[in-house]
Amino acid sequence: MNARFLGLLAAAGTLVLTSPTLALAQDAPRMEAAAKPAASPEPQVRARDLTGTFGGQRIAYKATIADTILTDEAGKPEAVIVTTSYVKTPADPSRPVFFLYNGGPGSGSVWLQMGAFGPKRVAIPSDAKDDGAPPYPLLDNPDSLLDVADLVFIDPPGTGFSYLTDGTDPKKYYGLRQDARAVAQVIRRWLADNGRWSSPKYLGGESYGTSRTAMVVDELEGSTYNDVGLNGLILISTILDFAGREPTPGNELAYIVNLPNMAAAAHYHGKVEAPSVEAIVAEARAFAIGPFATALLKGEELPAEERAAVRKELARLTGLSETYLDQANLRVTDQRFYKELLRDRGLTIGRLDARYTGKDYDNAGEMPDDDPSFYGIDAGYTAAINIWSRETLGYRTDRHYQAIGNVGGQWDWSLGTGWGRQAYLNIAPMIGQAMRQNSGLRLFNAQGYYDFATPFFGAEYSLKRPGIPQDRITWKYYDAGHMMYVRDEDRAKLSADIRAFIRAR
Repeated sequence: MNARFLGLLAAAGTLVLTSPTLALAQDAPRMEAAAKPAASPEPQVRARDLTGTFGGQRIAYKATIADTILTDEAGKPEAVIVTTSYVKTPADPSRPVFFLYNGGPGSGSVWLQMGAFGPKRVAIPSDAKDDGAPPYPLLDNPDSLLDVADLVFIDPPGTGFSYLTDGTDPKKYYGLRQDARAVAQVIRRWLADNGRWSSPKYLGGESYGTSRTAMVVDELEGSTYNDVGLNGLILISTILDFAGREPTPGNELAYIVNLPNMAAAAHYHGKVEAPSVEAIVAEARAFAIGPFATALLKGEELPAEERAAVRKELARLTGLSETYLDQANLRVTDQRFYKELLRDRGLTIGRLDARYTGKDYDNAGEMPDDDPSFYGIDAGYTAAINIWSRETLGYRTDRHYQAIGNVGGQWDWSLGTGWGRQAYLNIAPMIGQAMRQNSGLRLFNAQGYYDFATPFFGAEYSLKRPGIPQDRITWKYYDAGHMMYVRDEDRAKLSADIRAFIRAR
């Protein structure tokens, strides 16, 4: 899911590189073709020695952007995966290492790297306003986690600068299981290349990256022969149970998990009165899982008196009129809500972050033209990652950085369990299994109150099912949306919360 970068601020350092391009080696002679593996792209590695102040500590670190080449069984190169790592110098194997990626599927790690935890961040407005036109300054990021962990940002195939080589079948990499295998392989390679097998290890992602985390932990810990022990999973804007993602006729769960978000957004925009967002959210949770869920499940057998009572409370919590709710049959989709909540002001609200507002071509439709919380930040992040990777770290490529790559339409959403059709996709049980089989594995979950892309009540629903040890889960909430770190106060809070989680091991 996603954000941007800004700026330009190159710190002094020594540039170390191996190959200046991703040139292909010459093909072997025809007579030897059967005996030798296919020529491989030459991996590019660029590094700089830098310093910064993070968490109040002055840290010397090495920033490295590098290619990892994955091959098939015959040695033919199939994918080039780019990682950007930040390692405190001198290297210390006892330090934790935190592997991170974003979501989509198809989203590069730009959002977490340049918005939250990297040593530099893009300067965009913190008050839910559009970032406008360039320049987008690149600033020091004191909220980076480099004081407590080394950081490795991974761009899976089809995201960032990572790509599949010519002739590689996308079906081998674009899917729940396929993607997880590739990311797990990159993690193992990084651990081996950097001598970090004994380091405390943390794994985390944002949005679909939380789904990826569940799949990757299954790849790393779910096999006797591939066991990589982990200390913590860090989930930001969680989506694990996809039944609550899209409201469709007959699926009532989506309406239930979206209701607390609607109440939070209505409160933020002054449509609902409450002492705080926490107070209105608590009321909405109780109503959603109680009278509202009961009414929806009764369907056409819902008595008129009960319908009227539910409609009245629904109007109070959402800021929508009883007339509109009646016309919607008590079932308001998120898209309709974005358009309807502030229709009287001629504004729409954001999907990724409901604090943002936009103005459509006209005020008559039932859905917004676009998401103001995405177009309000995307240009800055893209500028920042290109400046940092190309100009500061010296990465050389003619490829465009894919902040949001077009791989979602090719994604294989099956779990490959052999159980036949899987209409109900829930990946949370994989996290439960990993935690039951690793008594030292803890989970950190971060959610924004104004995030409709991955509603916080949906995360609570999926992670509070049987089989998931509740005493090892840390819950934290923020006064922003999907990328809560775009708000300065919440970036600092998120950093402090994760820093405390890592230190608590």
